[in-house]
Amino acid sequence: MDTKRITVTSPLLPNLEEFHTLLQEIWDSKWITNNGSFHKQLEKELATYLKVPFISLFTNGTLPLITALQALHITGEVITTPYSFVATTHSLWWNGIKPVFVDVDLATGNIDPEKIEAAITPRTTAIMPVHVYGTPCDTRRIQKIADKYGLKVVYDAAHAFGVDIKGKSILTEGEMSTLSFHATKVYNTIEGGALVMHDEQTKKHIDYLKNFGFAGETEVVAPGINSKMDEMRAAYGLLNLRQVDAAIESRRQVALQYRETLRDVLGIRFMDDISGVRHNYAYFPIFVDEKLYGMTRDELYFKMKEQGVLGRRYFYPLISTFTTYRGLKSACPENLPNAHKLADSVICLPMHHELSREDVERILNLIVK
Repeated sequence: MDTKRITVTSPLLPNLEEFHTLLQEIWDSKWITNNGSFHKQLEKELATYLKVPFISLFTNGTLPLITALQALHITGEVITTPYSFVATTHSLWWNGIKPVFVDVDLATGNIDPEKIEAAITPRTTAIMPVHVYGTPCDTRRIQKIADKYGLKVVYDAAHAFGVDIKGKSILTEGEMSTLSFHATKVYNTIEGGALVMHDEQTKKHIDYLKNFGFAGETEVVAPGINSKMDEMRAAYGLLNLRQVDAAIESRRQVALQYRETLRDVLGIRFMDDISGVRHNYAYFPIFVDEKLYGMTRDELYFKMKEQGVLGRRYFYPLISTFTTYRGLKSACPENLPNAHKLADSVICLPMHHELSREDVERILNLIVK
């Protein structure tokens, strides 16, 4: 039996010698934070790569969510999804905003536009959808609803690095989009994140907010926080940007191998590529139908784990079931049947650039047998 441990993800790491060279430049300059040269360069190169007009770097992926809500003066209630990582909803809570959960689409895991209008109240000020697993939301329909009711739209695009539709980045949708550059993501700066906006004035405001509100040496223009990215991580990110396309292609090959074998397995469902979309293959979720497959999701999950294959039940449990949120009227299970169905049946299979064909065959043998 192969005892090699196969992890659900593996970080994209820059060449150590090249990183050391950039670190030496930082050491020589003695400029390690506060909008240094690597920070400026990474913002510029990311804006070009991601096809966005303006981008602001952060020290993690949660603070851009919190800051976007502050910058847009969002209050009251925000309609969002329970099928996401907790940071999505926590960012609302930290801003004193009441999250209102609506159900998701079974095919994509994204917020269901058909459910949004019924959840709108006089206190609703915004919609916060998530591009789940990097699959684009129905941005056109969401924007149509937002325009009809005068709502802002902030996209949690933590999974959506480099994703576009017919050449247009999905990060340009809504008022703002946020990114995560956590070590588990397709592209990482160890920890990090970014906020994408449409105009220079908004970028300037965001840059003030992430640096205590300072607009100069002695002038503070807003009650900001400290969420700047340092020079070490910016340098790391510059090197990773050079190799992220190759990593995405490796992930695509893994996805092809998974799909080829799993397509005819009764009781196992997965998501196919969408025509016209440039996917980043951030995740490969499968959904287990206990009756058809003959095994529960958890039985398969623990079977894999016992054999050294570490999948992840992502997203499980739903945000709406956590102590902080379960008392909300919108959190009742009857309101969220699709989200519960996905959460109770999902396993994200190992997906990263270092998986070999043999690794993938070993994973598949555990599922197919």
